[in-house]
Amino acid sequence: MKERYNSDYIHHKDSKILSGIRDIVFGLEDGMVSTLGAITGIAVGSQSHFTVILAGVVIISVESISMGIGSYISNLSEHGVIKRKLYEEQTEIEEFPEEEKKEMEEIYIRDGWPKALASKMAATAAKDKKLLLHEMAHHELNIIPNKQRHPWRNGFFMFVAYIIGGFIPLFAYFILPIGPAAKLSIGITLLGLFFLGALTAKYSKGNWLKMGVRVLALGGVALTVGYLIGKFASVLAK
Repeated sequence: MKERYNSDYIHHKDSKILSGIRDIVFGLEDGMVSTLGAITGIAVGSQSHFTVILAGVVIISVESISMGIGSYISNLSEHGVIKRKLYEEQTEIEEFPEEEKKEMEEIYIRDGWPKALASKMAATAAKDKKLLLHEMAHHELNIIPNKQRHPWRNGFFMFVAYIIGGFIPLFAYFILPIGPAAKLSIGITLLGLFFLGALTAKYSKGNWLKMGVRVLALGGVALTVGYLIGKFASVLAK
């Protein structure tokens, strides 16, 4: 019993982490991929150490703010839509209680409950409007009513994660000449993308190797595009 209790505790603890993991992973991945593709193209096209660092810092600064604000607005909008749907459902329960009770019974039957039991469950839920709203929200609207949502926190996670991800490919240019820096930047960023993909498998319960290779491949696409554009620009400049 104690072992099961500890397992449940870990499960709920992980759920709190999962509430912000999407923005963290998205920020890290986008920071690495977009910055790597951009500065690699600039490095190949300009061969200017200063230009690469300046462009990298500008990209990270602007994009991290943009991504953080975007995450905040999208989370806030989602929260607003959920509140509106719950309000509309609550209004229907207030104005059409019998119809909502019947609908709840049909939903239970649809989900596989025996008709007699579904009828009792719907009747029990209908006696408590809060309970009926919770059941309708969960089964009809696919909403978890009491789930906490944190637009500001998720936006901050996105902002910080993008900065960290962006400085992974840029770091090499601060310590090495442009040629070796480009190679080190590509190497550590692709490795970072692989580990990021593998790490997400812990929460998605997927195959860590498959997830790692998938994220690595997506980074490789951005790298290739940036490199080709930079190479094309360098040829035109000659």
